[in-house]
Amino acid sequence: MASHNDLVVVDRGENTSLTVHLYGATVISWKCRGEEILFVSQKSLFDNKKAIRGGIPVVFPCFGPWDLGPQHGFARISRWKVESTPQKNTAGDMVAIFSLEDSDKTRAMWDFKFKLIYTLTLKETAFQMDFKVENKDSKPFPFTCLLHTYLGTPDVTKSGVTGLNKLTYVDKVKGGEHQESRDVVTVAENYDRVYKSTPDEHSVSGCVGGKTVVVKKTNFPDTVVWNPWKDKAAGMSDFGDDEYTNMICVEAGYVAKPFVLGAGKSFEASQLLTVI
Repeated sequence: MASHNDLVVVDRGENTSLTVHLYGATVISWKCRGEEILFVSQKSLFDNKKAIRGGIPVVFPCFGPWDLGPQHGFARISRWKVESTPQKNTAGDMVAIFSLEDSDKTRAMWDFKFKLIYTLTLKETAFQMDFKVENKDSKPFPFTCLLHTYLGTPDVTKSGVTGLNKLTYVDKVKGGEHQESRDVVTVAENYDRVYKSTPDEHSVSGCVGGKTVVVKKTNFPDTVVWNPWKDKAAGMSDFGDDEYTNMICVEAGYVAKPFVLGAGKSFEASQLLTVI
């Protein structure tokens, strides 16, 4: 299990809280009125070496395999700083802010000066993530980024994702680009698809407790849907063989093509998850 020194708890009261692991600023728990909404593998290591398997890992500056460094970049395997401890805002919501800046280690892989600012706001039945990239360098840099959200499900085959019909997707399992033909996307196999130019809202039904989670996103133009399924799950050391039935990843990101951020400029995007 994670060490107490690695964790920041954001408690709103009424059994509603977030737990953030400073390794990757990974949200590893979101309890809404006592119900855990996120999935984290029971085999996740929490060793401050390997990315946490579940919750909401932050992907930056590269989504997927990366020639310059580890898959999905270094943000999810770096220790973040607490920029602002959890505090109540005027709306009665709890806000905590985390940051990551370039270091000798990051510049050895990716030679740019930057600062990431990750603001988490816990509402009564919703949770907002504001993601900001600041270019502190004298030259522009390209990046991709994504919030790798693992939602818990009692049975993934009974979960469905809306807002993807007629969209183009890249199938990372079977290859090629295709067009989605379903109003509600369901998963019953090894599934890894990058949907391009998606709408700003999706609904994910069949989540824990029979709930639906509504995903609203801003300036994240793409949506990834992922589940490793049985054979791939069995080959993952930090993922239980049968846990694939209890999760679905619906991931808001800027990944179909890189964003190029000018010197001294900033990029902002956000995701709001609401339980209904």
